[in-house]
Amino acid sequence: MSNGILALLSLLPIISVAVFLVMLRWPASRAMPICYVVAVVLALFVWQVPFVRVMAASVNGLIDAIELIYIIFGAILLLNTLQESGAIQSIRKGFSDITPDRRIQVIIIAWLFGSFIEGSAGFGTPAAVAVPLMVGLGFPAMAAVVSGMIIQSTPVSFGALGTPMLTGVYTGLVDDPAVLAFAAQEGMDYLELVSYIAAKVAFIHAIAGTFIPLILVCVMTQFFGKNKTFTEGMKVWKFALFAAFSMTIPYVLVARYLGPEFPSLFGGLIGLAIVVTAARKGFLMPKEDEIWHFPERSDWDPLWIGQLEVKDKQFDGPAMSLVKAWMPYIVVAGLLVATRLPQLPFLEMLRGQLATFTISNVFGTGLGQSVQPFYSPAALFITVSIITYFAHGMDGKSYVNAWKTSGKTMLSAGAALVFTVPMVQVFLNSNGGAAGYQQMPIELAEGVAALAGNAWPFFSTFIGGLGAFVAGSNTVSNMMFSLFQFGVGERIGADPTWIVALQAVGGAAGNTICVHNVVAASAVVGLIGREGEVIRKTLLVFIYYALFTGSVGYGIIATANGNMFNIGYIIAALIVLSAVAIIMKHGVSKEPAIAR
Repeated sequence: MSNGILALLSLLPIISVAVFLVMLRWPASRAMPICYVVAVVLALFVWQVPFVRVMAASVNGLIDAIELIYIIFGAILLLNTLQESGAIQSIRKGFSDITPDRRIQVIIIAWLFGSFIEGSAGFGTPAAVAVPLMVGLGFPAMAAVVSGMIIQSTPVSFGALGTPMLTGVYTGLVDDPAVLAFAAQEGMDYLELVSYIAAKVAFIHAIAGTFIPLILVCVMTQFFGKNKTFTEGMKVWKFALFAAFSMTIPYVLVARYLGPEFPSLFGGLIGLAIVVTAARKGFLMPKEDEIWHFPERSDWDPLWIGQLEVKDKQFDGPAMSLVKAWMPYIVVAGLLVATRLPQLPFLEMLRGQLATFTISNVFGTGLGQSVQPFYSPAALFITVSIITYFAHGMDGKSYVNAWKTSGKTMLSAGAALVFTVPMVQVFLNSNGGAAGYQQMPIELAEGVAALAGNAWPFFSTFIGGLGAFVAGSNTVSNMMFSLFQFGVGERIGADPTWIVALQAVGGAAGNTICVHNVVAASAVVGLIGREGEVIRKTLLVFIYYALFTGSVGYGIIATANGNMFNIGYIIAALIVLSAVAIIMKHGVSKEPAIAR
């Protein structure tokens, strides 16, 4: 069978997701079983994968789904605990004291706090922390989920202390003869090569990431504002760009001088310190008559509202102090960092042999799965919830109520995830069949590469994003495609490290539309059945990110080959000039003419 036909067939599970979930707006619990069946039929009858291997891949997916449900439960439990203790009311007041403007709040929470949590833990944890926090502050559930997904771009390549680079790219390239020869030619070992690529990844991300906070607020005002206009988001363009640079400048410097472990963590943390301090002093803040709010809750579209409702409780005595209210989130952040730093003993304790449960050689296929329940962010969320019970002096009835409410929300999330993640595993484990084809994602990428030729840099980010869209992980996308991207780079006469960098950037951007991340984030706030609506709102963000970074990458590679004026730079310049023109038209206040 030709590469082109195989590529089209490999695309069918993805097309199924797009049709049923995004275009027809079916709930994931209804759409994903059909998508799973499509992947299974292709694996069995086209790739001719043995039935037991398909079932083993499905079991792997079920285990992954259970882990996701576990994280969802922990995140909801922590939020419900803070609601019952009165901490959420104090946190809400604390943000209102900085500013009641929801545009500023979403930049601080989603972009900066979310980037810090991504750098600490990765793997969807920012959605589990920042999204319910925004709902607790009074954001519509869908606005919170969309915001949480949009920022899953720039910080993702360095999430979980650089895992997408140090595990994803490293594992994807290691021990290949062509990569060995290139590294030797450049006088590097593998780890130095990955760090070299990581610096390029950070540089490309910083260019596209400059506009992410502005896009974030414009999406929010366009879809969730009373007037439904992006112009209201544009009004805070100065603050949005200030917040972007406050994160991306230290992010690039850390990637260049410290390596791939800390760019997102330090970028988010330094950005938080700079931006919150500046906001408290009123720097670039909206005037009182320009404060932007969501419409009254009674005017919200029912599609915006999730099952997770945060209501103010009546408490006797003075309000909780801000430090005490924030303590659980500070502890979560501290524990996430402490348990993921290899220099500290906790990482080995939580991931060691006694703390790891392995299911190996499922149905005799060689496939298997390891579970580390104490390393999961869920374990930290539950631990901090228990600490909060004592630290906030909660009564037993309120705490039991937090557990009951969280359990009900968790169960409603399961129906979609038990088909979403198995579909991913069948798609990824479709090699080893009697037909002799490579796994579906590689066949798809091969088909695109054959058509693209020297224009491949434009497509490399989209392939990386497609890998993350399906696999649910930038790390897995990098593991799957890094060597393929390296090989394409050498075939077209480009510096292959730039092509691998574009893969990593695209894989990060793919998290904005990743199906099971959207399902998980939606489930955290009880936004069940509206996953397709979320993807419809984040899809343009992914296209912007992949196209902009692909154009920059093409321009860099063409310049290295002696072509300074090329289509890549032209497209990138058009994107920047369009952004500037839109800001000048809609973001710059026009002073009324003075009567003479």
